[in-house]
Formats: sequence, C-alpha cells, structure tokens
Amino acid sequence: MNTFISLWKEKTNETFEEVIEKSKVVLNLIEKLKFILLETPPCDLQDKNIIQYQESILQLQELLHLKFGVATEILLKQASTLADLDSGNMEKVIKDENVTLYVWANLKKNPRHRSVRFSETQIGFETPRILATSDIAVRLLHTHYDHVSALHPVSTPSKEYTSAVTELVKDDVKNVEKAISKEVEEESKQQERGSHLIQEEEIKVEEEQGDIEVKMSSAEEESEAIKCEREMKVLSETVSAAQLLLVENSSEKPDFFEDNVVDLCQFTTLGGVYHLDILELPPQCKPVKGWMIVEILKEGLQKYTYPPETTEEFETENAFPPIEVTLEVHENVIFFEDPVVVRWDAEGKHWRTDGISNVSYKPKERLVTFSLDTFGPVTLIQDAHTNMPYQSWELRPLDVNKVLLTVTTVFTEIQIQIKENLCMLSSIKLKDKKHISILEGTWMTPIPFIIALKEAGLNIFPTRHSHFYVIINNKVPLVEVKAYRQMALLSSAFAFGWSKWNLLCNSTKVVFKW
Repeated sequence: MNTFISLWKEKTNETFEEVIEKSKVVLNLIEKLKFILLETPPCDLQDKNIIQYQESILQLQELLHLKFGVATEILLKQASTLADLDSGNMEKVIKDENVTLYVWANLKKNPRHRSVRFSETQIGFETPRILATSDIAVRLLHTHYDHVSALHPVSTPSKEYTSAVTELVKDDVKNVEKAISKEVEEESKQQERGSHLIQEEEIKVEEEQGDIEVKMSSAEEESEAIKCEREMKVLSETVSAAQLLLVENSSEKPDFFEDNVVDLCQFTTLGGVYHLDILELPPQCKPVKGWMIVEILKEGLQKYTYPPETTEEFETENAFPPIEVTLEVHENVIFFEDPVVVRWDAEGKHWRTDGISNVSYKPKERLVTFSLDTFGPVTLIQDAHTNMPYQSWELRPLDVNKVLLTVTTVFTEIQIQIKENLCMLSSIKLKDKKHISILEGTWMTPIPFIIALKEAGLNIFPTRHSHFYVIINNKVPLVEVKAYRQMALLSSAFAFGWSKWNLLCNSTKVVFKW
C-alpha cells in the first residue's frame, strides 16, 4: 500500500477524469480497511493493528484529497480555453458515481455577473461584489462519501473482559488436556495387560490384540468427543461474551463544551460532503507560435481568503457579506425532517452549526439554500435516532434459515430479508407509499448492510450511546442476548413480534409475542 501511495503521489499531470477513475481503487481500499476493523471480533483486534489500519485509511483519504486539488489546478490553468461564449467565464461540471465537480472561473470580472447557476442544474451561488471583480475561481467538490469527519473509534474489549475470556479458554484447554492424558494412560495400561497375556498364552494373542485395538479406537473416539465438546463450550462462551459487547450500553455520554458543536453520537452526516473553496485563479495557458506556455507556481493552487484577515482598507462595513449557496441533496439519501446544514471547523476538528444563516429547504426539488460566512467543507445532518424507538417489529419465517424482519417507525416501514448470514432490503414505505431504493434486492453481510442503510438515511440500528438520546426500557445485556439467541434458534418455525408489556416489565425480563 505504501508503494501505491508513493507512486501515485509522483504523478502530477493527471486530469480530473483520470483521478476519478483511480479514486475508485482508493475508495475500495478504504472500504476494505474499515470493514476489517468493523467485522473482526473485538477480542481478535490488537491496538497496534487498529492504529496501523486507521493510519492507512487517513493516508489514503489525504492522498485522494491532494490528487483532486492537483487535478483542479490543471483544469483551471485551461480556464481561458474553456470559457463560455455568452458569459466569458469558465464553467465545468464533471459527474461520477462517487464524486461531482462544479468549477467556475471568473475570467471577465464583470461586477454585474454575480449570480452563478451551473448548466442543467439548480446548483449555484451569489458572489459578493468584491469577488465578482477578483481573479478567483469557485470550486464545489461534492464527494458522495464523508472523509472529513473523524474516524469512529473501534470498540475493543476491556482488559477485564480479555483476561476473563483468556482464563476461561486456558482452564478449558487444561481440562481437555487432562481428559486426553487420562485416556492415554488407560490405553497404555490396556496395552501392558495385553502384552502380559501374549507372553503367557500365545494362542490368545490374536484375540487380545483385536480387543485392544477395539478399546483403543473407542477410547480415541471418546477423547475426540470430549475434546470437541470442550471446544464447543469454549466457543459458545466466547461468542456469548462477544455478543454482550454488542448490546452493552456505554456508561459515559460524550462531552461537548460548546453549544454549536455537533454531537456525532446524536446526529449523522448524510449525502456526503460539499467542499466549497474560493481559489486564486492560476496563470492561464497562452498559445505562442504553436506552443502552449503556462507559468508554473511552486506553491501550487492557493485558496483565496474571504473575508480577508485585515479589512481596514475597505470603507463599507458590509463589504464582505455572507455568500448564498444552493446545493442539491443526494438523490439516494432520505431526510425525514428538514436537513441541518453544518460546516467543518478545521482547527477544532468537528462540525459546527454557527456561521450559517438563512437556511431554506425545498423537499420536492431536493434543494437546500443557505448563507455561509466563510467557505469550507459543509454537509447535511439528521438526527440518527429519528426512527427510534420503533412503533412495532415482527420477525416472520419464510423458509429454513430465512426470515423477514419488519420494523415500523413513526416515518417508515422497513422490511429486511435475512438468509443465514446475509441481509437484503426488501421494501421501504414512506407515509404508506412505497419508496424505491438502490439497495433493494442486494444481499450483503450484516456490517456492510447496516452501514449502507445508515448512509441512505434509514438508520434503525441503535449504538452504545443511543440510550442517552432515546427513552427506552433498558434490559440487562445478558437477558437480552439470551432472548435473541432463542429467537434465532426458533425463527425458522415461529413468528415473533413486539409487545407493549415489554416496556412495562423490569430490566431482568423480556416480553414479546410468538
């Protein structure tokens, strides 16, 4: 991987389209590394491996962002040759399944041309007068993924849990070894008796040897059975301990000391990240005697500071008004409520709600308009617990090792087919109307399936911190796990459903219909 990163860094003349194609490989690598961290049992994860994988993910994310910046610079150097005949300015839109680029270069610097709308879209912005007369370019890079938010911490078992499981395994291994050694001793004694009998009576040698072989084989089978039984016990107890980690609630709520900081345990980003940048227009290519000459700046593409750090030379107080921006919500994302616009604070490394005003949302057109004090990455967030608690749920058998899970919430009804270790989104209803999703009909393993639903805005999966934001009747984790396991064993033959009495009973009891 390090070789791949080094080799790609050396290539500095790739077009934006070429970078997009190569980015698919990088995104695939990032996804695989994330799934390794999420799908590997916590007891098998070592701290050094977690750090190594997370560092690799961050390196790939930074490399991808760097390459998009270099490709943007190459594109902007050709702005004069790509200028629009009507406006005289350059507009460019490049769309892909993972990335969409919108670029506008201010070549004419016409103060009357302040409203920019990209062709065949409603996406655009209103430029203040000072920007309309400056050598600038505006880039909107919409990544359909979020590489800005901090990586989610990987839940690892505590030292007490690890030591307990380790001791459990050690004890059972010792018991297995003792049982096997005992069987071996008995076999050796039988062999000794057999040898004495052979010395006394040669006639009975064949019969005694046959008996010894039968006894030895039966002893071996018995020892193997004991060993297998012990191993299954160890596995069962280890799995149970791992399952407890999945349902146990966190005892500490994340602390946020500022009101405007977004709590990503309560909210989730949806639809990717919109990287809004005002850039200094680089020197343009000039044709000279059949050659194209361009000045190359050592510092590369530079951001234009708006508003500037010092504003003393400007007379009017409102010389740097907020910039109005209109964005389109990703088509594959569902918002059950009006989305909240937030901006990234690079210094504090978190999302913030301040610095954004005049937010309006048109759900039919899926357009969100807002005013932004300073440009930078922005995204849309939604309460992660919008669909919690459930209004009802039902688990119904379809076939052997195949069931249908129906979850009904305030806003939606989701049906999920489960077949052995695979899941598939069967159908979605929004306000009693069927909704078509690109996820329907695709079988996935549980972790990728959960992530895909969350990224689509269909989050019905509580986390370790959800009990801080949703009022529910928490159950003892061990009771909860045992109930789930019994339901799983019987789900091919019996249907299960929610019960209102489950909310009324105490934490040591679970009530459901079957």
